[in-house]
Amino acid sequence: MKRILYYCSSNPGKLREFSLAAQQAADLHLQIEPLPQLRHIPPPSEDGTTFEENATAKALYYSQFTTELVFADDSGLEVDALGGSPGVCSARFAGSNATDAANNDLLLRRLAESTDRGARFVCVLGLAQAGRSLVSFRGVVEGEILFQLRGESGFGYDPLFFYAPLNRSFGELASDQKFAVSHRGQALAALFQYLRSTVPG
Repeated sequence: MKRILYYCSSNPGKLREFSLAAQQAADLHLQIEPLPQLRHIPPPSEDGTTFEENATAKALYYSQFTTELVFADDSGLEVDALGGSPGVCSARFAGSNATDAANNDLLLRRLAESTDRGARFVCVLGLAQAGRSLVSFRGVVEGEILFQLRGESGFGYDPLFFYAPLNRSFGELASDQKFAVSHRGQALAALFQYLRSTVPG
């Protein structure tokens, strides 16, 4: 019998990655699903100044709607030449309802004259249950910002994020290739290890 772990986001790209990872961690007998009725639950404010603050707050908020374990993530891109921006504002870099294309375009314009292209993706997962925050997990992957989009896979800033060890952008990697090295994959692997050590099978 599979255990249910509820994910508190409607982002289809992230949910695909998490579901794939759960299938690969067969020993956990885990099924990751969106929190029931998520679309009808008013979202919490994301006014934290760090990924940890936002991920923990979201997990804690959504945990009041179920007795099962829930997790929420806050993730984004930190660009050295922009002093760590867009950071926690990555999804709304170009505005509150910005598209991936708009965010990528703004990033390229901001870096047009910069030779410092260093950047990193950061992901923090917050885990909570029944109104109690349990723990958080952090993953980081280093890379560089390209001068133009490369690849049509992934989402967000993936086509601009060059990962040197594979000589590809994240937008050029298959889902399993990306998840094996990504910030989100690292954070979820740490969460899975926590479940192996603390949650009875």
